[in-house]
Amino acid sequence: MRVNSSIKARTRVAAGLTVAALATGATAGAGPATAQPKAAPAAPPAADCSAAYRIEQKLSSGTTWRMCWRYDGKAGLVLEKISYQPKGEPKPIRVLNSARLGQIHVPYDDGNIEYDDLTGFDFAQGLMNLAPSECPGGTIKTVKVPDSWNDDPNVKGLCTTTRSRGHAYRMQGDTANKVFQAEGKDLLVYTVNQVGWYEYMTEWRFQDDGAITMNVGATGSLSWDDYDAGDGRGWPIGKGASAKSTSHSHNAFWRLDFALDGSTKNRVEQYDSTVTAPVRGQRAPTTKTTRTKVGKELAGDSKNYRWWRMVSATGKNKDGHARSYEIVPGPTTKYPGRSYTKHDVYVTQYNKCELFASHNPGNCAAGAGKSVDKWVNGQALTHPVVWMNIGFHHIARDEDQQPMPVHWQGFSIAPRDVTAMNPLTPAELGWQNGHWQPRG
Repeated sequence: MRVNSSIKARTRVAAGLTVAALATGATAGAGPATAQPKAAPAAPPAADCSAAYRIEQKLSSGTTWRMCWRYDGKAGLVLEKISYQPKGEPKPIRVLNSARLGQIHVPYDDGNIEYDDLTGFDFAQGLMNLAPSECPGGTIKTVKVPDSWNDDPNVKGLCTTTRSRGHAYRMQGDTANKVFQAEGKDLLVYTVNQVGWYEYMTEWRFQDDGAITMNVGATGSLSWDDYDAGDGRGWPIGKGASAKSTSHSHNAFWRLDFALDGSTKNRVEQYDSTVTAPVRGQRAPTTKTTRTKVGKELAGDSKNYRWWRMVSATGKNKDGHARSYEIVPGPTTKYPGRSYTKHDVYVTQYNKCELFASHNPGNCAAGAGKSVDKWVNGQALTHPVVWMNIGFHHIARDEDQQPMPVHWQGFSIAPRDVTAMNPLTPAELGWQNGHWQPRG
């Protein structure tokens, strides 16, 4: 939570925190994007950027992830030219042109204030130094941020490391003679940015099975200046009910520019399933799934038995099936108070000027609007960009002090037919693809 009595008060708190950081030798900063990567061929053997801006990690299971990074003066960390190469694939498979935050919108329940943290409240300026203990077994990269608040613009603020995520699979089969099981491994890339009393952890997890999970975690402190609960409905913090913390929402947006197999001419499909009660003679209900090709810009809503996928226009797996990535929304509390937060997913036609889901800066075309909902206006999708909106309604509790435990919000994209089989399949099971019979 943060100061909400006025914008001026919030800015003063952020500046005070920076001065305190300087006093202890920490740095924070922001500035325009640096070290712009050069254009890359469709399927590069490695991420096309200099070594200082390259992330390349081969996980113990044999999967390699490659990408470039840069630091944007408003969005913070931007990952570009992301490719995935599981064992058995002769070359990297491009997944995304770029992946980045698109906004963090924070409206308070009392209606007195709301924040657009990326474009309006110096999210990128608050990049924090990380201690080695925060990046166990990994590397902390130095981010040079022009126009920093500090004399030294160099921030040791980007962690790349690996971690286990538990079982990737387990299969015993019909007998107890053999158990196939493996632990999944992830490449973890993250930064921490301070905005007022909050510290946002922006986390990207690249799994060895090809999935990518994007999370924002909010931690830091509850603001003691915000214990008045001006709406009269805040949650009591501390002894009795004299201090009440004002509830608020965090509406986090991500912007994904897909480039499956190196092409931006991807196709969007929506799937909906309908369950019908059994009729006479049927033993169980039936389920019918229908596909809708999304040819024009979309403002979509998640619901039971609905999902979307981005389909490659050029690439197929070894079975001859078109490669695709499925969008997997995480838990969300959709905020109905603003037009741009009323939908869970937006798909827009690429426009280099459309970078933030709300309060978009820049000199876009006249009448283009400043938020993502305004950009969904019927254009044909030849280069689709996905905007994901995941909301969290924060009603504070005693346990939020002090410091505040991390509360996470996010989503995933999961490979669908990117490889012909599970990319982690043991060699002795590799023959079991499609219709098969036990060997005699």
